[in-house]
Amino acid sequence: VIGMLKRFKVISERYRNRRKRFALRFNLIAGVYNYELFN
Repeated sequence: VIGMLKRFKVISERYRNRRKRFALRFNLIAGVYNYELFN
């Protein structure tokens, strides 16, 4: 989970200027999806 949060931070910082909301939504969905897969 910690590693996922770190990735989320890095990716969200990259797309902060261009597509903030879209990137955050995408990362949340992808994170939850991956979390469900591994658990």
